[in-house]
Amino acid sequence: MGKPTGFMDYRRAKQPEREPAARLQDWNDLYRSLPETALREQGARCMDCAVPFCQTGGAIEGMVTGCPVHNLIPEWNDLVFRGHWREALERLHMTNNFPEFTGRACPAPCEGSCVAALYDSPVAIKSIERAIIDRGFEEGWVVPRPPGTRTGKKVAVVGSGPAGLACADQLNQAGHEVTVFERHDRIGGLLTYGIPKMKIEQSVIDRRVKLLKEEGIRFVTDFEVGKDHPLEELRRGFDAVVLCIGATAPRDLPVEGRELAGIHFAMDFLHANTKSLLDSGHRDNQYISAKGKDVLVIGGGDTATDCISTAMRHGCRSITQFDIYPRKSSAREADNPWPQWPLVHRRDSGQVEAEAVFGDDPREFAVLTKEFIGDSEGRVSGVRSVRLRTVEGTSGSRVREEVPGSDQIWPAQLVLLAIGFSGPEQDVLQRMGIRTNERSCIDAKFGEYATNLDGVFAAGDARRGQSLIVWAIREGREAAAACDRYLRAR
Repeated sequence: MGKPTGFMDYRRAKQPEREPAARLQDWNDLYRSLPETALREQGARCMDCAVPFCQTGGAIEGMVTGCPVHNLIPEWNDLVFRGHWREALERLHMTNNFPEFTGRACPAPCEGSCVAALYDSPVAIKSIERAIIDRGFEEGWVVPRPPGTRTGKKVAVVGSGPAGLACADQLNQAGHEVTVFERHDRIGGLLTYGIPKMKIEQSVIDRRVKLLKEEGIRFVTDFEVGKDHPLEELRRGFDAVVLCIGATAPRDLPVEGRELAGIHFAMDFLHANTKSLLDSGHRDNQYISAKGKDVLVIGGGDTATDCISTAMRHGCRSITQFDIYPRKSSAREADNPWPQWPLVHRRDSGQVEAEAVFGDDPREFAVLTKEFIGDSEGRVSGVRSVRLRTVEGTSGSRVREEVPGSDQIWPAQLVLLAIGFSGPEQDVLQRMGIRTNERSCIDAKFGEYATNLDGVFAAGDARRGQSLIVWAIREGREAAAACDRYLRAR
């Protein structure tokens, strides 16, 4: 700890965002960099606590506490404070394969469990992490590191999201020959097609993939295992297979009128938008446009926010977001103590943009969708909702009930369902012969990652269900270690 009074001398500094009026005109990065002086001050605010909860990476009451990849946060905070950026990068890469991804797309549970979060002023850990890796690339410190020797073992990694890329990177560094198979036309999984480009630029993803190629990893796109190519085909050609196929089966909303045109799953909307953007700058019109439409987004998470930001850039006429949960408090409740992730009211980038244009936060809290209303041509034209309230049930539990007389009709020519994912695509797993558990995820024990098929492992959302990018990276790393032990024992 370089400055014992740092947390008193300096205030928290957030990553500055570009003004909504400017950023809504493009798909470029939302954020601007903090100056080096501010970053070093943020590093000085870290107290190198006796128990650094920021790097614990556990779970309390089902919520992530600290960093799941166990980043050595106090160490590289102090190194940044001292101006030792290259050493900070070395510490960062010890635990995290892709800090340029987490520094942009992770919600930063490390900050929620920072001791300074006790008074709502955590160290700006995520901003420091991003600055370290970005400087590493700028200075030329991040270079290919091909392994010195090869084992002669061949591994197929199915899926190129953060879990698959982390797994491939670790196995390659262990000396195995790794091939990554991706069903889409670009590498990156949800990093490429699930997260809009203003949150994580494609150049950032392509830069890392180029590095992995130079280190010896082979990538094959437009190759769908379990559909066009049986899993047995890979098992015959490789010594081991690791499935990192994600949890991409969307949750549906089976209410009256669901069959109407103009109702889409959020990921279909986001995927088509990004593909058209990358292919042609939207000139091919091969995307679901929100231009001139009243858009209604159903869901309260990050994906819903991404839909809002995307629809705003299309030029929607209005935007409304339904959240089934009540509006959260502005401060922690008694049943949400530190170091849990703070369940408090926040405005994310999409809500900020909508409010800047339309004057109000687009969210409607404690709202339940009851019916989709159609026009004479079979297209959605509106949504009927009802308000909810939470009451105490007969057993003492809290239950939701509809508020009588609260029905409301909302105009909507485009409805986006962003209510999460139910797990991996079941038909694909059935064709593979992979056993699933009660949560419809791949049945592979945490820490072991082995499936019911010999030599086949699983990691990431496909194994644990929809989760954070940091969990995907951790599982990819650990599955690679399990796969490596298997190969070396043969």
